[in-house]
Amino acid sequence: MNDTTTSALDGAIVDGCHVMQLRVYYEDTDFSGIVYHANFLRFMERGRTNYLRLLGAEQSALFAEASNEAPGFAFVVRSMQIEFLRPARMDDVLTVITMPHDIRGASMTLSQEVRLRDELLIEARVKVAFVSGGRARPIPKALRSLMKADQDGA
Repeated sequence: MNDTTTSALDGAIVDGCHVMQLRVYYEDTDFSGIVYHANFLRFMERGRTNYLRLLGAEQSALFAEASNEAPGFAFVVRSMQIEFLRPARMDDVLTVITMPHDIRGASMTLSQEVRLRDELLIEARVKVAFVSGGRARPIPKALRSLMKADQDGA
């Protein structure tokens, strides 16, 4: 697989936001043909994962440094606030937008949106914690710098 294919699958970072499109499949819907609410959580998880993947793809040395500082690190969801505003249906092409909002100590807050064209369907605020060895740890300087630079649009 080449880098162009990977980038297309992972979305892109545009103006400090991660933007990713996905199509709604039959398996994502309930008996009425509307996206089952829990599947929006999966869509947003893909957005957060691909945001970090793209940061790491461009800055793999920084992720290696973070791994040395905190072996086996991961980001885990600590809390989430969601507003379900409008439904999505089978075959819709949705856009998941992920924006860094606040980075502190061992956690960061991301704002996420799911849109159908210009229409806002879902609005969420997700707090994720940085963990290593099963415990919350401060986000390593390398990752903090990268995310702050991305947040500041640098």
